Amino acid sequence: MRTRSIPSREFFNRVQLKTFLIISILVNVVFIYKTSQIQNLSQETTPTSQKTQTSNAETEKLYEAINPKKGYAINATYADLGPQMVKLGVIDIDKFRQAYENGRGQMPQEYVDILQKGSSKQIRITRENAYFLLNYFWAVGLANKSKTLDTGELMKYGGLEGAGNFASTGGWSLGKTDAMNYYSKSSLVPLTKEQEALVEAVASDIYRPCCDNSTAFPDCNHGMALLGVLELMAAQGANEGQMYEAAKYFNAFWFPGNYYDLALYFRNKEKKDFQSVDARLILSREYSSATGWQTVKQWLSEKGIIEQPPKQGGGCGV
Repeated sequence: MRTRSIPSREFFNRVQLKTFLIISILVNVVFIYKTSQIQNLSQETTPTSQKTQTSNAETEKLYEAINPKKGYAINATYADLGPQMVKLGVIDIDKFRQAYENGRGQMPQEYVDILQKGSSKQIRITRENAYFLLNYFWAVGLANKSKTLDTGELMKYGGLEGAGNFASTGGWSLGKTDAMNYYSKSSLVPLTKEQEALVEAVASDIYRPCCDNSTAFPDCNHGMALLGVLELMAAQGANEGQMYEAAKYFNAFWFPGNYYDLALYFRNKEKKDFQSVDARLILSREYSSATGWQTVKQWLSEKGIIEQPPKQGGGCGV
């Protein structure tokens, strides 16, 4: 998704939905490539012309820090969210399975059971289930009744007619019918006024490397999915600090290439490990937005720590 300032209403009137659907077709390839790119870094040799070199062991350590093998758990369970979404039609099991299997092989039975039967298992994002959870929570964020969706940035800049033309809405193709038939329609994760205010406050401070919008402006799958995560955590009694910390790792699993760069930056410039970097700081516009990440990437390149110049982040569709 291209870096941008907040677009005008006229822009959305010109944008065709097929643009977002093309992004949806390409995203599986992009997501797999970005993950494998980081995993393969440990097998590459840093050019001798670079003044600062990252050894294979250091690369593995950084990757383990941002995407730990044991994953990252939040204090919440799947409960019956899956069956609720299937019953509502926001998730079509066959479409969901097909999207997964297009680039990842057979969908594990565990994931099918989460959707069809629900689960009391604690939610833990891992290298293996990151893509599944991205689509799962995308559906949660899209369908859950939310002030953020009803009166927030999507409505402000899209309006009733244009709200369906964002990547997070027009790009959702895994439901029984059009995504806007489910948009903020169901109390999947009921929130008190205090919890809703907490979600809005935290979401407004969390950015993602595919654009310059906060999670309070969930115009792509990553933003909508993280909104769903924050809502579930708030409903389960999580505090502000726990929500920021969880977002730090969910973002890192969904954007492994970008957060590898950020971890490398903080290690070299601030002498801090990824684990010790304040979650609110690294998730801010200064670092986790597309503009912020590109600035970090440029710094790494200028210091000879990496060769690659800044590039855009991954796609934002199914």
